[in-house]
Amino acid sequence: MYNRYSARPKSAEIGARSVPANENRVRRYGVLVVSTLTVFTLMALMAVNAKARPAPDSFADLVEKLSPAVVNISTTQTVKGPSGGLPQLPKGHPFEDFFKEFGNRDNGQERERKATSLGSGFVIDADGGYVITNNHVIDGADEIKVIFKDGEDLPATLVGTDPKTDLAVLKIDPTARALVDVEWGDSDKSRVGDWVLAIGNPYGLGGTVTAGIVSARGRDIRSGPYDDYIQTDASINKGNSGGPLFNMDGQVIGINTAIFSQSGGSIGIGFAVPSELAVPVVAQLIEFGKTSRGWLGVVIQPVTEEIAEGLDLSDTDGVLVAGVPEDGPAFKSGIKAGDVILKFNGEEVTEPRELSRLVAESKVGSKVNVELWRSGKTMNVEVVLGELEKAETAMNGSSPAEPGSDKSVDLLGMELSSINDAAREQFSIAEDVEGVVVTNVDPNSEAAEKGIRAGDVVAEAQLEPVTTPEQMKERIAEIQETDKKSVLLLLKRGDNSRFIALKLNKES
Repeated sequence: MYNRYSARPKSAEIGARSVPANENRVRRYGVLVVSTLTVFTLMALMAVNAKARPAPDSFADLVEKLSPAVVNISTTQTVKGPSGGLPQLPKGHPFEDFFKEFGNRDNGQERERKATSLGSGFVIDADGGYVITNNHVIDGADEIKVIFKDGEDLPATLVGTDPKTDLAVLKIDPTARALVDVEWGDSDKSRVGDWVLAIGNPYGLGGTVTAGIVSARGRDIRSGPYDDYIQTDASINKGNSGGPLFNMDGQVIGINTAIFSQSGGSIGIGFAVPSELAVPVVAQLIEFGKTSRGWLGVVIQPVTEEIAEGLDLSDTDGVLVAGVPEDGPAFKSGIKAGDVILKFNGEEVTEPRELSRLVAESKVGSKVNVELWRSGKTMNVEVVLGELEKAETAMNGSSPAEPGSDKSVDLLGMELSSINDAAREQFSIAEDVEGVVVTNVDPNSEAAEKGIRAGDVVAEAQLEPVTTPEQMKERIAEIQETDKKSVLLLLKRGDNSRFIALKLNKES
């Protein structure tokens, strides 16, 4: 469970024994081996020690320097809830009628009350009065205060937020008091095993310091489209959210955001947004009050081994284009569903998350080169990127398809039917969608295992459009005559589309 919060072993003893004369050869060989290994071990340790920074004797000097820039974030918001607050007694309790009488006097009305929460943050620009924290720390707040180490607090205004990276920028009056700020560090230079320091406000206790190491990098905890977290074993608890993660140069390389815990407390697995991801977001929030990300205009999915086989790819590197919305940048540049994106602006891409970050970090309106795999060969197209935020605002959702029945032919564990007016109404299929509709799925089939359900539309079979069940049947028969082990289907469900590979069998 991932939670976002605002609030040496015993030495082994080596025994010694005498060695009989008949073991001298073994002993001498053993000594030679040990001696050789010892030499190599010492050489390796010398090489490591020549590069690695020694562990600090104390963090005190660093903490004294950095603590004034770390603040507590206090928020207040108005919430509605039952006004009662009276205990719920079991039926038959002697005081049941008494409490029921007083409980009914409010007539079930909700009352407003003030709720407060605490988090952490840090001053990144003393001259401008800008403070960084997490979006979830201040989300929905009516009032925000920044509390300093000496107990003084200042009101803060919200400059901008980015829920996708869980970042927020606040502003306080820089003339109200002397501010101390900290500087960004390069999270890309941080290595697993490096010392890090976290300062924050766990459990509302005020400035608290914890130390640990970088446990891992590039963690995806499924919290957003750009997950690339630094994992640390420095204790992160409730209230640490929004606080800084420092390297040993006193630079911010991360913003503490979430922990993995089943108990609610730290178990040594915490996550921080890396500075490499945070810096451009913060800069945009300060300048524009919002983010402005590049938009390619494609629906993407990973390339599995089955899909790679179906597209004659030698490996699973790249990102499969499952859909291309009309009027988007990719559509205008000729990118099609079924293409595999191998490189984006010269950078190789191996998974959807990587492509999403590359596109988002690109400048809106810039011209980029996209290398594709199509019909067994590579090709390049130029795309002028749009703006993701504008695209999201303009997009209109449609209701997902509902199950129904209109049996026609059975293929690959699916019952397929032509799309007529009745089918469009029954399954909420848009007028511009063509293909064959899935009316039923065998629960024991591979199709069911891969999430195909009634109401899905099969638009293509092995990159060829299909519009009738018979056409679909003929297409499957053609593919079975080749050496392919599976067929690649393009499925559409509402505004979403994706490719799925189903294994071929003699019954199809």
